[in-house]
Amino acid sequence: MTEKLNQIFNHIDANADSFLARMMEYVSHPSISAQNVGIREVANLLVKQLGDLGMQAELVETDGHPFVLGRRDVDPAKPTVLLYGHYDVQPPEPLEAWLSPPFEPTIRDGKVFARGVGDNKGQHFAQLLAIESHLAVTGTLPCNVVFLLEGEEEIGSPQIASFVETHADRLDADLVVTSDGPLHESGAPVIVCGVRGMASFELRSKTAKRDTHSGNFGGVMPNAIWKLVDLLSTMKTPEGQITVEGLTEPVIPPTNLERAATERLPLDIDAIKAELGLAEFDAPTDRAYWDRLMFHPTLTINGFHGGYGGKGSKTVLPCEAFVKCDIRLVEPLTPEYVFDRIRAHVEKHAPDVEFVPLNGMLPSKTPMDSPYMVPLRDAIFDARGVEPLVYPTVGGSLPDYVFTKVLGKPAFVIPYANADEANHAPNENLEIVRFIDGIRTGAALLENLGSLEK
Repeated sequence: MTEKLNQIFNHIDANADSFLARMMEYVSHPSISAQNVGIREVANLLVKQLGDLGMQAELVETDGHPFVLGRRDVDPAKPTVLLYGHYDVQPPEPLEAWLSPPFEPTIRDGKVFARGVGDNKGQHFAQLLAIESHLAVTGTLPCNVVFLLEGEEEIGSPQIASFVETHADRLDADLVVTSDGPLHESGAPVIVCGVRGMASFELRSKTAKRDTHSGNFGGVMPNAIWKLVDLLSTMKTPEGQITVEGLTEPVIPPTNLERAATERLPLDIDAIKAELGLAEFDAPTDRAYWDRLMFHPTLTINGFHGGYGGKGSKTVLPCEAFVKCDIRLVEPLTPEYVFDRIRAHVEKHAPDVEFVPLNGMLPSKTPMDSPYMVPLRDAIFDARGVEPLVYPTVGGSLPDYVFTKVLGKPAFVIPYANADEANHAPNENLEIVRFIDGIRTGAALLENLGSLEK
């Protein structure tokens, strides 16, 4: 750790109380994208904050909610880091489940409770305070910084791909860092190098113009539900193998580095089963735990709808049914490729079933041997005195593909929130110590990147 970084850490510690108060004031402003509540007010507030940090800051309009963009260039010979976050939050309902009002930040048990405090306002505010701390101690920044804050992440980021394509020159950077999501449940810091993508779709069956009596027409009229059951049984075996022709063929197996990283991840199989109430994991039974979440696509039935679901019995033969599914994607699968394979499979096995593609998101992966892994690891160690765990990828989906595929830049997720942050749920929270650690980590990240030549 450099003496300069030590001075910055001292500044952060000395101002921890005021930093906390300012973060709580920030998250008290609602910015609910799904309800269009407070979005523009918070976006304008952020533009002012970025401007106060000496950034070229502006609100950039889209067909949806605006982006907030800030940039400060200090030295063309130094790397440029793009810090991404989102200023929108989930709706707070059900309000009666909150122990304190969702937009009145409250401290209990060493945590701040408020909607958006963990996901993602408290985390990107920590990044802002890291920049401010560098400026307060040294008067400048050790590297160039771009700040991008989105207002639609909680509704699926519908504008981000076109925004990044349109403004690629203004987003020019050497790497992207997102501070979102939780630390490991043990409290250990993590670096995430990739995310799975997603392709969701519906299958719809209609066999007649109305439901009928199961006695009068059973064995005569085709059952819409059975149509879908039979079709689904051709798409995946009981042993867990996806049998949609060609779907899994392009999948790239994990590298030796990725395998080694998963072997270092803490894992308590019995605890996971107990927490979920499971007797066993899904098929295939011999597949390793992290392989399931990182290196293989999945085919999930999200919901099955049709026929009678009320009390008692109703001897009805249903004429309509539909099923909702999603497939989590690994490299190099794309939603378009998967939709083509599913469409062809349906046409072959059940041509009278309608295939309806819905949403899609590309997977993203940054190689673990990226030259930026070392300064990222060092930054976390400098800030927290602990080596981070490294995830080659995680099972969920984020719009990181816009950085790795559209901009062609390495992208990493370095979360600051506690594992029990309850994001998207009532009583969302952020541990105060995690918030301060996040400021320290952000400051160390800038310092270590500044030690590199571009």
